[in-house]
Formats: sequence, structure tokens, C-alpha cells
Amino acid sequence: MKLCKFGGSSLASAEQIRKVCDIIMSDPKRKYIVVSAPGKRYDDDNKITDLLIALANAIHSGYSGSDEIEEICSRYEDIARQLGISDIYGDVIRQDLEFRIHENRANRLALTESLKAAGEDNCAKLLTLYLNSLEVEATYIHPGEAGLELEADARIVQATDESFLRLSKLKELSGLLIIPGFFGYAKGSKQILTFSRGGSDITGSIFAAALTVNVYENFSDVDGVYSVSPKLVRNPHPIRELTYSEMRELAYGGFSVVHEEALEPILRLGIPLNIRNTNNPSYPGTMIVEERFDYDSIVTGITGTKGFCALHFSKYLLNRETGFIAKVLSILADLDIPFEHMPSSLDSVSIIMKDKVFPNDKERIVRQRLYEELSIKNVKVERGYAIVTIVGDAMAQTVGVAARAVSALSRSGINIEFVVQASSEISMLFGVKEAYCNYAVTELYKTFYSYSGV
Repeated sequence: MKLCKFGGSSLASAEQIRKVCDIIMSDPKRKYIVVSAPGKRYDDDNKITDLLIALANAIHSGYSGSDEIEEICSRYEDIARQLGISDIYGDVIRQDLEFRIHENRANRLALTESLKAAGEDNCAKLLTLYLNSLEVEATYIHPGEAGLELEADARIVQATDESFLRLSKLKELSGLLIIPGFFGYAKGSKQILTFSRGGSDITGSIFAAALTVNVYENFSDVDGVYSVSPKLVRNPHPIRELTYSEMRELAYGGFSVVHEEALEPILRLGIPLNIRNTNNPSYPGTMIVEERFDYDSIVTGITGTKGFCALHFSKYLLNRETGFIAKVLSILADLDIPFEHMPSSLDSVSIIMKDKVFPNDKERIVRQRLYEELSIKNVKVERGYAIVTIVGDAMAQTVGVAARAVSALSRSGINIEFVVQASSEISMLFGVKEAYCNYAVTELYKTFYSYSGV
């Protein structure tokens, strides 16, 4: 059996939903369907989730939210009417939103989470109604009743181990099962918890693992994964197959085709993930697998991400002090500051962080504590970094990859601020100034793909 997840662009209009249903019914193995909330119909349009967040903010600010409610209801009503299933579906949505507001008004977090989840929830119900109107056996699955129990671990919301056992019982049901993505319920309560944006990918992965499907098909509006962003390079090299590890590195580096947290559940069982295009369903897309042996290039993908800063500090004989780095990291942990990378030398260390987690007020506290507790006087913070990453399983068995990359950046006049190589040797990261981020990506692409046009 297959599990299919359809993104917001695939469900943005009645026309798109018809495409989705054609895809579902073209293959009897497609039994489990996870849906996102309706996305943008055109560039200047609003995503339903954004409208729901705006509604939550309006309620928190003391407004009625009537304008946001009407816009949300109108979107669903238009879709339902064009699908020929209901002329009053907007009233159904209105009642649902008003109920969520009434039940959670006193709790800001609960209200926001409940309203955010309404997009996927009502989209799943709408798709189920439409399939039933086509005389297709389809059942809406309520995540809470099915047993999708979540727990929050730091910044990550993930399913409990017990959830997988409960969800596996859905295999006993007949017909298509339509599942809303993006949310579940807090462990031991009826409180809705949502994943981070794009989290329907995670829902799909959880259900794919629990239901032990053969393939997890993830449909969006792109043909698959490319070796570089099509926004930077015309007609980039398509990737036919890559590993979970490669995709994880690329997702961290900025590839937004699939949520970076969506791989862990299916990785456990080695379930392949197939990235497909709703608007081009005949194209095979990209297959993400546990292990591969066919390589199109030494480097599988190249990406760049802006928004990093570096905390540099030095101290003579730093390497002789046992537990020194642990103490530094303890200071960061006390202030809830996660770090990304930590290149070092004999007497100096650089801690690379995302700029948003290290604002000026926290920087002042860190500087003070480093001086008072560890006698570190030489502290410098540099902002405006980008990290450019090259990823590829074949890199580990190839001599000279680093030399080619460094030479390419050097020839292009791009100064490398720091270099980090993963212990697995499947990725190499280069810190550059943000202004050179896209330029560095395209120059590396030219080098490893012998490409002359951008």
C-alpha cells in the first residue's frame, strides 16, 4: 500500500482537488491520504493557514475576527460549490471556527493551536465529502480518535511510541482513509499541538511508518528534488534518487521540498519517500531511499542559507582546561541558545548559531558571563553569515572534492570565513558573507556540474 500526502498548492482550488482525486483513483494501492490546508491559488493570494493565524491574532488583540472568518469561509465555500458538493459549506466552516474560538478563548496558546489546525482538518473533511460524492468509499480520520498523541521535546513536536501502535489499527479499515496533516493531540490531554510550518510532511511520515506502507508519496508543485534551486540556475540537474542522509542535509541547508523533520519515522523502517508533482503526475519524481548505488555526480546537491552569526573567543592554553567547552555550552543552554557548528583551533573557538536565537540582549549576557565565569576577555561576535553546503554520499570515496570547492570560491573572489566537514563526509559547509551566498552556490554548481549558464 501507499500513503500519499498532498501539499497546500495541490488543494488550493476545486480544479486542483480534482487533480488530486484523479491521482488517488489512478492507483488502487493509494489507500492512505494526508492533506494540508489549501494554499495559494496565485502569487498574491493568502494561504488558509496564514488567514487562521491572522484570525488568532485578531482574537488575542480583542477584535472579533469577523473579516478573517468571512475570508476563510468564502474560500472553502467557493471550493465546495465548484466541486458540486455543497452551497452552504461556508456555514459549516463558520460554525467550526466559532466553536474553536468559544472553547479556547481563555487560553492564548490553545486558541492559536486549535485555529491553526482548522485548515487541514476542514480540508480533509471536504476531500472526503467530494470523494463520497463520486461514490468512492472514503472515511475522514480524526487524528485524536485514531491515537496521534504528541509530546513536545524542546522545539520539536513528535509522536509518542504508543501512537504508532494505536495508528497501526487503521489498517483494519476498508476504503480510502483521509487524514488531516499538521496536528495531533498532547500526550494525556485533548489539547491540540501543531508541528512547525510544513508539518503535514511529518504527519505523512508518522502514518506511513505506523501503517508500514511500501512507499510514501509526497505530492507538491515541483517535479522532484533538484541539485540546486531553480531560482538560481535555469534547468538545474534533476536528482532521480538520493538517500535519507543526503535529503536531511539538503533540507537543513534550505531545500524546502520536504520538511527536515519528516524523515525520521520512515527512516526507522526504510520506507522510500517519492517526491511527486500533482500537476505532472506522469513524471516519476525523486526517490529518497535508505541506500543507493547509482550516482549522477560526485555532489548530489548544493544549497545556501542566510541568517547565521558567529561567537568567536580565544584564551591561551584553552586546550589544557578540562571541561572548558562544556562550561561555555552550559552558559548558552541556560539562555536557551542552540548552536549549529563549532570549528576550533588550539586556543580559539567559534560557535556558529542562527542569528535569530542570539539577539543583542543575549549577546550582552553571554559576553559578561564568559568574562566573569571563565576569564575570557577576547570575545567577538560577527553577524551576516551564510552557510553554503555541498552534499553527496559519493564525496566520501572521492579525492579532491574540498580542493575543487575551495578553488572555485577562491577564483570567484569569495572569502571563506570557516569550513565544517561532517564526520560522515557526505557534506561540507562553507561560511561566507550573506552578500555572496547565492553567488557561491552558482559558482559551486558550475564547478561540479560543468554548467556555464545561470
